[in-house]
Amino acid sequence: MTTEPRTVADSALTLTLFAQPEHSNSLGTVHGGVVLKLCDECAGIIAARHSRRPCVTVTVDSVTFHRPVPLGHLIFAHGRITYVGTTSMEVAVRVEVENLLTGKVTHTNDAYFVYVALDENRRPTPVPPLALTSDEERRAFEEGRARQAARLARARAVP
Repeated sequence: MTTEPRTVADSALTLTLFAQPEHSNSLGTVHGGVVLKLCDECAGIIAARHSRRPCVTVTVDSVTFHRPVPLGHLIFAHGRITYVGTTSMEVAVRVEVENLLTGKVTHTNDAYFVYVALDENRRPTPVPPLALTSDEERRAFEEGRARQAARLARARAVP
């Protein structure tokens, strides 16, 4: 495995889904679980691209549903690595929907997923460092470091 640093752009990804009736909840909008699944798939691919290892979801640190996702809209899950630890990676996902008839794009969700890379024995294994190329990436990394510290503090507090 290479330990050469990788950039955010090396693994960034957008997945899309056309919201169909089979994705609906009882209110006639896209079920939140469908959106979460799309986000987890997007973020998991990003983690695997960065580490070039199998990865598993450790936690969904935060998910915010700003607006419902209407059926008949195109859903975009835009993901990027924000923080890399020794074996873990934090991936931010921003969800937007496009009304295909008007072209209007609306921001509907934000989420942070954390993955751990696994070795051949399914044990955590080191991942490449993140090469930060902009002030925005450095800011996101520091914010991710703070979220990671908070996650670790919460984990230590569990009896």
